[in-house]
Amino acid sequence: MSTTIPTARRMFELLEPICLVTFFAEECNDELAALGHRTYWDGYFASRAASLGRVPAEVVDAAFYSFADGEVARHIPSAWDTAPPEASFAARERGSAASVRRLLGDELAGSPGLARAADLVTKAARSAPTAGRVMFAGMRSMPVPADPVARLWHSATTLREHRGDGHIAALVTEGIGGTEAHILSAIDMDIHPPESFGRVHHLPAARLEAVMTGLRRRGLVDADGRFTEAGRATKERIEDLTDELAAPPFDALSAAELDELVAVLEPLTAALTAGGIPAPTR
Repeated sequence: MSTTIPTARRMFELLEPICLVTFFAEECNDELAALGHRTYWDGYFASRAASLGRVPAEVVDAAFYSFADGEVARHIPSAWDTAPPEASFAARERGSAASVRRLLGDELAGSPGLARAADLVTKAARSAPTAGRVMFAGMRSMPVPADPVARLWHSATTLREHRGDGHIAALVTEGIGGTEAHILSAIDMDIHPPESFGRVHHLPAARLEAVMTGLRRRGLVDADGRFTEAGRATKERIEDLTDELAAPPFDALSAAELDELVAVLEPLTAALTAGGIPAPTR
């Protein structure tokens, strides 16, 4: 295993809770609803895809990768008729930063450690090349906030999109589609049957059965809906390659800076998870 993989994985563990406030705290949803977005998913697609500009649903579907056929088109571009992309993006950032600030409390949110974390994460996020990374490039094109809390969320989310672009590349390399990826993740988390996983359970039964049948035919999933040896190996290759592809931004930091970043992020992540933000899964 490359020595870059443990670094990338540790950074994922520490940065992911900062990003997940967008989805698991209320402030972002409230900000998007105030713009007129009628559902969670209207706000999700409008705000996350906003950095790409007014692209058609087909482009968002390709960039996001993991949504079933037709799901993106139910929200894009119609959600941008409610509020323009730049307004939705700003609402997402504003609400997410408010969540981080509330969950951390005044002492941590205003601490020198948070400000230093924001500086180091931003340095990493602004260093990596954008070639082949659509969502990362979109986030890199957006202005970096001056406020340390907002800057930390913005740059952590920029790195999250960098990692996501690499994860998609790993999935494509292994011939795993978006819905299949959710099924493999469900099995990895011991969710049984995997079709009950919250990210896919709403899909038509025929669609889920077709996905399961395809995975069984490839020898990745057994008759009981669990990993075969080949399936487990495939999942591990995807995760290892994802970590490897997520490592380049951190090459901009020295060994001392990486150690410092871990030290200043650990209490922030602990406070967020204590406040109800879930610990990350691969």
